[in-house]
Formats: sequence, C-alpha cells, structure tokens
Amino acid sequence: MPYLPNDSLAAHFNGNGLNLTEKVEQQLRLVAPDSPNIALYRDMMLTVLRMAEEDRNRWNAKITLQALRELEQSFRVLERFKGRRKVTVFGSARTPIEHPLYAQARELGAALARADLMVITGAGGGIMAAAHEGAGLEHSLGFNITLPFEQHANATMDGTDKLLPFHFFFIRKLFFVKEADALVLCPGGFGTLDEALEVLTLIQTGKSPLVPVVLLDTPGGSFWQDALDFIRKQLEANHYILPNDLKLLRLVYNPEDAVQEINQFYANFHSSRWLQHQFVIRMRHPLSEEALAHAADSFADLRLNGDFHQHAYAGTEHDGPEFSELTRLAFAFNGRNQGRLRELVDFINRPENWAR
Repeated sequence: MPYLPNDSLAAHFNGNGLNLTEKVEQQLRLVAPDSPNIALYRDMMLTVLRMAEEDRNRWNAKITLQALRELEQSFRVLERFKGRRKVTVFGSARTPIEHPLYAQARELGAALARADLMVITGAGGGIMAAAHEGAGLEHSLGFNITLPFEQHANATMDGTDKLLPFHFFFIRKLFFVKEADALVLCPGGFGTLDEALEVLTLIQTGKSPLVPVVLLDTPGGSFWQDALDFIRKQLEANHYILPNDLKLLRLVYNPEDAVQEINQFYANFHSSRWLQHQFVIRMRHPLSEEALAHAADSFADLRLNGDFHQHAYAGTEHDGPEFSELTRLAFAFNGRNQGRLRELVDFINRPENWAR
C-alpha cells in the first residue's frame, strides 16, 4: 500500500491534474525509468516531504539526513562485493598481541580467507586486527565508527577503500548483521556480549535471516562455556527461552572447526526468504522423496498448515538469475521456533538426504 500524504501537503502539489503521489512517481521515472523499486523510492520521498511540512525539529532532520547518507554510501561500496560470502567476527579490541586469543583470531582470519570467505570486523585493534591480519586485505572489510577523539583503523584496513566509516552505531550494527553469512564471536567485553545477544535476539525473533553463529574459544578456555551454562541454568530452566534456541549456537575451540561449521551450514542450504505467506528455502540439491516425506513428518510443528512443497524456480518469484538453478522448499512457517528451523537446515544439509 502506498504511503499517502495528508491533505494539506497534497494541496501544494496538485498542478497538472496530478496528485502528489503521482507527481513524485513521475519525477522518479525520469531518473530511473526501468527500476522495479519505484514505489519504494516514491514512498521514501513522500516521507521526507511529510517531515518537511511538519518541520518539528532540526535535530530530527539532521539524524534522518545522516542516516540516509550512511545507508546510501554503504550500499554503494558493498555492491562491489555482492555475491561473496562474508563472516562477521566479533571480539575484544583490548586483546594484546601476545595473548593466545590474538594468535587464534589471526589463524581464524587466514582459515576464512582460504575458504574464500571475506572477514568483516569493526576494523579496530585486538581480535579485529588479528582477524584482518590473518585474512589479508583482499579478504577483509572494515566497518569503523567515527568518534569525537582521535582513533585509527587497524594496520590492514587503515587508508584503504575497504574501510567504511559510520557515524551511527545502530547503522554500523545493521551492516554487521545484514552483510553476514555467518558470525564468529570470540571472547570480549560488554560490546562483544551486546553483539552476541543482539544477534541471537534478531535471529530468534526472525528479524534477521538464519545464519550460523559460532562461539570460538581457545582449547581449554571457559569464556563461552560459562556463558552457555548461565543461559541454560537461568534462561532455559526458567522458560525465558525455548530449549531449541540454543541450537542457534555452536561452540568450537579452533578456527578450522569454525570454518567447517560455516561450510557445513551451506552444504545444501543456500538462502531463504518470505514470499507472501510462504517461507522459501533455496537449496543446491533437491531432497529425495524419502527425505521430503521424513521432513514432513518430523518437522510438522514448523508449519501453520499445508505441507512442504519442493519445486524448481517458477519464474514468478522475482529472484535474480543467480538463484534460477536452485531448488525451492516452501511451507507455511509459523515463524516462531528458529531453533527448530536450524534443525531442519541441518537435515537438509546431510548428503544422504539429497536426491541422486
């Protein structure tokens, strides 16, 4: 449904017999005549016009302008890396170079690069510097935050065209998750815990697509195990979370296992999306008839109604050509239990369940 301005605003734009919505759309078609997103840009423009008419607060206008500029710049820069799998790595900026965690994060970056995965960090020191150092510039992206005091990106990212500066933390956080095909969390402080819980909340509530979330610690380390023990004792035992919510996490103790966990997640699963009222999983290999029947029985609790439907690209889903060869598994997902959805993805990824 298009965004409709109020009558007082529309009254200023009724020349040539066109209402405001039509007039804005007409101007946009001069700029982008073939865009399938004209209706979205039109509603953005109408929103700005409404703000201008109400003109309540200069600070509100400055926030909106800065946010739009940061979004547009980031979209433009990241378009260069479209199609490349990316992994966001979180961890303490205070980890010293001589600490075992630093060496492990450097090994993680190198292992991700060998798997042709790009490494995203906040471009700071500690774990972030180590992961970029291991990955190298070719496989690195840095999302830096601009602060009122002097600060610099790490040596790998500083001064390069792969470093994106952000004024707002919330937009920076958006891109940490939006661009991530997986997330690896190393030990850290309040910021790392905040990022871990925010990522889990977004995935648990379905506000962010399901991706692998890997907790990485050194062999014998107890940082994440202690955190998981607390979650089980206080959150799961008191029914604040579902038992299956912990399926969204994997705890590993070396970089190779972290990369293996990510690669296994994408062994058959490619991506997912909502299409009207259907949840669609794109797969590299179709499931066998036996596996499809087993999924229908074992994962019936995920469906609101109907059944699982497996089909090829129908041409009506408005997907890009890069998705046309992928098989679809569609169903009326209840949207509630993302941990169970992860179990379905694990089932899909087992080679013995693929059609031969």
